[in-house]
Amino acid sequence: MSDASNIFSGLKVVDFASFIAGPAAATILSDFGADVIKVEPPGMGDPYRYFTSVPPNPVSDVNYAWQLTNRNKRSLALNLKAAESREVVERLVRWADVIVVNFPPRVKAGLGLNYESLAPLNPRLIYADITGYGSRGPEADSPGFDITAYWARSGLMEVTHDAGSPPTLPVPGIGDHATATTLYASIVTALFAREKTGKGTHVSTSLIANGIWAAGAWVEGALNGGQFFSQHDRETPPNALLNPYQTSDNRWILIVAAQQKDWGGFIQAIGLPQLAVDPRFTDARKRLENSAELVKILDPLFASQPLAHWKKVLNEGRVIFGVVQNAIEIINDPQLEANDIVVPLEGASNPQARTVSSPIEIVGYPKAKPRIAPHLGEHNEEVLKSLDFSAEAIAQLHQSGALGDDAP
Repeated sequence: MSDASNIFSGLKVVDFASFIAGPAAATILSDFGADVIKVEPPGMGDPYRYFTSVPPNPVSDVNYAWQLTNRNKRSLALNLKAAESREVVERLVRWADVIVVNFPPRVKAGLGLNYESLAPLNPRLIYADITGYGSRGPEADSPGFDITAYWARSGLMEVTHDAGSPPTLPVPGIGDHATATTLYASIVTALFAREKTGKGTHVSTSLIANGIWAAGAWVEGALNGGQFFSQHDRETPPNALLNPYQTSDNRWILIVAAQQKDWGGFIQAIGLPQLAVDPRFTDARKRLENSAELVKILDPLFASQPLAHWKKVLNEGRVIFGVVQNAIEIINDPQLEANDIVVPLEGASNPQARTVSSPIEIVGYPKAKPRIAPHLGEHNEEVLKSLDFSAEAIAQLHQSGALGDDAP
């Protein structure tokens, strides 16, 4: 299943994880040629297969979430609670270079999937796991999700909405995908260490650690006794030149003209050169002190023209800004195609199908072309035969209930 010419060609990965963060780390490995076996419970499989049917996620006939996180993998439907599955697990561990898990410590131990149980089977094994709140402490076994451990617990949800408005739900999976990239980096670091020592190891990360890292500039400020501004209010912001403004066609544009050198070019571009001599705004300190007054000037100005006008004006004036794009604009953004951020999907029923690539580029090593994600148990026979299970042994696994039925 791997490209013989890629960086991780020949690297063997077993993905025991579910939902997003753990599986997505394995997906990045597969992007660079790794052979990834996805182990799922028989019957329903990984619950993430049904993610797109749960509001507020976009509704689609295509199982896009499953596709994104499980492309290029092979599926093995295995009941890890069945005693008969133990031999399959042990052969997978002996076969693998990397295994990925995301069960809480208590569950891992109960299933015999903790590092202490598996490491003796394969001294070169890289054991990679993700938890919600870390592997130690009173909440080690607590279930953690992107929105609770990464967003809420880290304080990110507190600082990403304006004063007077309640916290709102972020786009699903933001913290999971960030954490997946961290776990991928941990795995690659461990593989590098294995090249030096010949020995495997245990790497780990958590959603809460990644949330704190994402909010690190704020948390570090708190650790050093920093004095924080009150929650952001765009009408009375700390800096009116680092603030969103609404256009006449109800679009939002984020102005980033906060440096001292930006002021002159900004007011020239927007047609207000007279502000250069306004005593309220003659230097950076005064502009900060009078930010609310500046917003009162800029609000009606930006509201007087549509987005297209302001894009032209600000680009010509070399003012830094960002348009708050909607979904249609995002998927048709020419930068995404030009930089292989969105790429064609092989094997999809729609020949025009595209998918989101992982955010890592390595010059000279193009990523594997993404193929459709597997059906539940699609590769049962193929995987077990490659692990030297006989036809009789495979039949017995089916009869015992340890092995799910192959996908039609």
